[in-house]
Amino acid sequence: MIYVDADACPVKPEILKVAERHGIEVTFVANSGLRPSRDPMVHNVIVSASFDAADNWIAERAGAGDVVITADVPLAVRCVATGALVTGPTGRVFDDTNIGMASAMRDLGAHLRETGESKGYNAAFGPKDRSRFLETFDRLCRRAKALTPRTDDKE
Repeated sequence: MIYVDADACPVKPEILKVAERHGIEVTFVANSGLRPSRDPMVHNVIVSASFDAADNWIAERAGAGDVVITADVPLAVRCVATGALVTGPTGRVFDDTNIGMASAMRDLGAHLRETGESKGYNAAFGPKDRSRFLETFDRLCRRAKALTPRTDDKE
Protein backbone atom coordinates (compact mmCIF):
# COMPACT_ATOMS: atom_id res chain seq x y z
CA MET A 1 0.00 0.00 0.00
CA ILE A 2 1.07 3.55 -0.70
CA TYR A 3 -0.08 6.21 1.74
CA VAL A 4 0.08 9.85 0.68
CA ASP A 5 -0.09 12.85 3.00
CA ALA A 6 -2.06 14.59 0.27
CA ASP A 7 -3.09 18.08 1.40
CA ALA A 8 -0.11 19.89 -0.12
CA CYS A 9 1.46 17.07 -2.12
CA PRO A 10 2.81 18.40 -5.46
CA VAL A 11 3.43 14.97 -7.02
CA LYS A 12 0.01 13.30 -7.03
CA PRO A 13 -0.01 12.61 -10.82
CA GLU A 14 3.45 11.06 -10.59
CA ILE A 15 2.36 8.85 -7.69
CA LEU A 16 -0.59 7.54 -9.70
CA LYS A 17 1.55 6.85 -12.75
CA VAL A 18 4.23 4.89 -10.87
CA ALA A 19 1.74 3.06 -8.63
CA GLU A 20 -0.25 1.92 -11.66
CA ARG A 21 2.90 0.61 -13.34
CA HIS A 22 3.73 -1.41 -10.20
CA GLY A 23 0.14 -2.46 -9.46
CA ILE A 24 0.18 -1.02 -5.94
CA GLU A 25 -2.87 0.49 -4.24
CA VAL A 26 -2.73 4.17 -3.30
CA THR A 27 -4.53 5.93 -0.47
CA PHE A 28 -4.57 9.73 -0.50
CA VAL A 29 -5.31 11.15 2.95
CA ALA A 30 -6.31 14.80 3.35
CA ASN A 31 -8.23 17.28 5.46
CA SER A 32 -9.98 18.73 2.43
CA GLY A 33 -11.49 17.56 -0.83
CA LEU A 34 -9.65 15.33 -3.23
CA ARG A 35 -10.39 14.66 -6.87
CA PRO A 36 -12.25 11.34 -7.07
CA SER A 37 -10.78 8.51 -9.10
CA ARG A 38 -12.55 5.72 -10.95
CA ASP A 39 -9.53 3.50 -10.51
CA PRO A 40 -10.33 0.82 -7.90
CA MET A 41 -6.66 0.89 -6.84
CA VAL A 42 -6.94 4.54 -5.73
CA HIS A 43 -8.64 5.44 -2.46
CA ASN A 44 -9.37 8.88 -1.01
CA VAL A 45 -9.76 9.39 2.72
CA ILE A 46 -10.97 12.71 4.06
CA VAL A 47 -10.21 13.15 7.75
CA SER A 48 -11.36 15.85 10.14
CA ALA A 49 -9.72 19.25 10.03
CA SER A 50 -8.23 18.72 13.48
CA PHE A 51 -4.49 19.13 13.90
CA ASP A 52 -2.51 16.12 12.62
CA ALA A 53 -5.65 14.11 11.75
CA ALA A 54 -4.21 13.01 8.37
CA ASP A 55 -0.84 12.22 9.95
CA ASN A 56 -2.47 10.16 12.70
CA TRP A 57 -4.59 8.23 10.17
CA ILE A 58 -1.52 7.32 8.11
CA ALA A 59 0.71 6.53 11.10
CA GLU A 60 -1.90 4.16 12.54
CA ARG A 61 -1.99 2.12 9.33
CA ALA A 62 1.44 2.28 7.68
CA GLY A 63 3.79 -0.58 8.37
CA ALA A 64 6.58 -2.70 6.97
CA GLY A 65 6.36 -2.97 3.20
CA ASP A 66 4.19 0.13 2.81
CA VAL A 67 5.40 3.31 1.11
CA VAL A 68 4.59 6.69 2.66
CA ILE A 69 4.94 10.04 0.89
CA THR A 70 5.10 13.04 3.20
CA ALA A 71 7.01 16.27 3.68
CA ASP A 72 6.08 16.18 7.38
CA VAL A 73 9.13 15.07 9.38
CA PRO A 74 7.21 14.07 12.55
CA LEU A 75 4.98 11.80 10.43
CA ALA A 76 8.09 10.40 8.72
CA VAL A 77 9.57 9.61 12.16
CA ARG A 78 6.44 7.66 13.14
CA CYS A 79 6.31 5.74 9.84
CA VAL A 80 10.02 4.87 9.76
CA ALA A 81 9.56 3.41 13.26
CA THR A 82 6.95 0.99 11.87
CA GLY A 83 9.23 -0.17 9.05
CA ALA A 84 7.52 1.79 6.27
CA LEU A 85 9.54 3.09 3.33
CA VAL A 86 9.26 6.89 3.47
CA THR A 87 10.07 9.66 1.02
CA GLY A 88 9.27 13.31 0.70
CA PRO A 89 7.86 14.85 -2.50
CA THR A 90 11.38 16.03 -3.44
CA GLY A 91 12.71 12.46 -3.38
CA ARG A 92 14.36 12.77 0.01
CA VAL A 93 14.32 9.34 1.65
CA PHE A 94 13.72 9.08 5.39
CA ASP A 95 15.09 5.93 7.02
CA ASP A 96 16.80 4.68 10.17
CA THR A 97 20.11 6.23 9.10
CA ASN A 98 18.88 9.81 8.77
CA ILE A 99 15.53 10.26 10.51
CA GLY A 100 17.11 11.39 13.79
CA MET A 101 19.08 14.13 12.03
CA ALA A 102 16.04 15.16 9.96
CA SER A 103 14.00 15.48 13.15
CA ALA A 104 16.73 17.46 14.92
CA MET A 105 17.11 19.83 11.94
CA ARG A 106 13.35 20.35 11.82
CA ASP A 107 13.32 21.22 15.53
CA LEU A 108 16.30 23.57 15.11
CA GLY A 109 14.58 25.30 12.17
CA ALA A 110 11.41 25.74 14.22
CA HIS A 111 13.43 27.24 17.08
CA LEU A 112 15.24 29.65 14.75
CA ARG A 113 11.94 30.79 13.24
CA GLU A 114 10.42 31.31 16.70
CA THR A 115 13.37 33.44 17.80
CA GLY A 116 13.38 35.46 14.58
CA GLU A 117 16.82 34.21 13.53
CA SER A 118 15.38 32.70 10.35
CA LYS A 119 12.50 33.57 8.06
CA GLY A 120 11.99 29.89 7.26
CA TYR A 121 11.43 30.18 3.52
CA ASN A 122 11.18 26.87 1.70
CA ALA A 123 12.89 26.40 -1.64
CA ALA A 124 10.55 26.37 -4.64
CA PHE A 125 9.55 22.94 -5.93
CA GLY A 126 11.10 22.47 -9.36
CA PRO A 127 11.62 20.00 -12.20
CA LYS A 128 14.74 18.52 -10.58
CA ASP A 129 12.72 17.77 -7.44
CA ARG A 130 10.02 16.07 -9.52
CA SER A 131 12.60 13.98 -11.37
CA ARG A 132 14.38 13.00 -8.14
CA PHE A 133 11.02 12.05 -6.61
CA LEU A 134 10.11 9.81 -9.57
CA GLU A 135 13.43 7.98 -9.35
CA THR A 136 13.22 7.54 -5.58
CA PHE A 137 9.54 6.57 -5.57
CA ASP A 138 10.03 3.95 -8.28
CA ARG A 139 12.93 2.45 -6.31
CA LEU A 140 10.85 2.36 -3.10
CA CYS A 141 7.94 0.71 -4.92
CA ARG A 142 10.27 -2.03 -6.18
CA ARG A 143 11.60 -2.53 -2.64
CA ALA A 144 8.06 -2.64 -1.22
CA LYS A 145 7.04 -5.28 -3.75
CA ALA A 146 10.11 -7.36 -2.88
CA LEU A 147 9.23 -7.17 0.84
CA THR A 148 5.57 -8.12 0.36
CA PRO A 149 4.78 -11.81 -0.14
CA ARG A 150 2.62 -12.50 -3.18
CA THR A 151 -0.84 -13.86 -2.45
CA ASP A 152 -1.28 -15.40 -5.90
CA ASP A 153 1.65 -17.84 -5.57
CA LYS A 154 0.69 -21.50 -5.65
CA GLU A 155 2.18 -23.80 -3.07
